[in-house]
Amino acid sequence: MNSKIAILRGINVGGKRKILMADLKNLCGELGITNVQTYIQSGNIIFRATDPSVDLENKLETAISEKFGFEVPVIVRTSEELQELVDQNPFYSLTTDINKLHLTFLKEKPAQENIQQTESFDYKPDRFKIQNKDVFIYCEGKYHQSKLTNNFFEKKLKTGATTRNWKTVLKLLELSKG
Repeated sequence: MNSKIAILRGINVGGKRKILMADLKNLCGELGITNVQTYIQSGNIIFRATDPSVDLENKLETAISEKFGFEVPVIVRTSEELQELVDQNPFYSLTTDINKLHLTFLKEKPAQENIQQTESFDYKPDRFKIQNKDVFIYCEGKYHQSKLTNNFFEKKLKTGATTRNWKTVLKLLELSKG
């Protein structure tokens, strides 16, 4: 059995697309997902998956749409993948302030031409590094003031995206190991 983390995009932000974590947990139970735990209201689910062949992203997206009446993109990573991302953050050397670090999870690996085009943008002092299906972000100021948003990466890389601050990434990793 593998620990997995489902990261939902755009729920419970500004009172829109509201889903209570208890309701999300119950929905997961209805889908046969076990050992479900949620973390903060932004839509993070830690669980165990026994069948690796099940497309959990689509399964959760469909169930959320049917139950709550709106579409919510879902990105799933394994605990092992999350550990690799934590170990490989290229911006750890720039700061000891984890509030400056963020991780954008991509729905799929973008096309090389889209990566090259996106990497041509320079928004210093903010920086980013695209690696497979993820984008490491360093923000000198506040993330919400940066141009390196979900919408920026979705538009340029032509794939779905959702971002978590580094504190949340570390907590999700800790919970998935527990």
